[in-house]
Amino acid sequence: MCGLCGVFGGENHWSTHIEDPEQAHYERRRARAYRAELINRVLKPHRLVLEDFQASSFVIASATGKREMVQDLGGIWRQAELMTGNDIDPLDANFLASLS
Repeated sequence: MCGLCGVFGGENHWSTHIEDPEQAHYERRRARAYRAELINRVLKPHRLVLEDFQASSFVIASATGKREMVQDLGGIWRQAELMTGNDIDPLDANFLASLS
């Protein structure tokens, strides 16, 4: 998808719900940054990096410079697997042990 389409994407994923509408903008950005930080820990062994794109979508970049835009958390895993050609399991026992 092109960058412009990503800007118009909505925040309809279940993980983006914010209870307090007055704090929604601040909380959404903070929550997205935290999620990206955690996801990058999972993607690092696969030589992928996730970046937030204007708080509306995400961009996954490979070590070779390939970049793909995704809309939500579910799309991140599908795209990461397509880019690496491997299954990515954040609950893999070896991966979890490496975090300790």
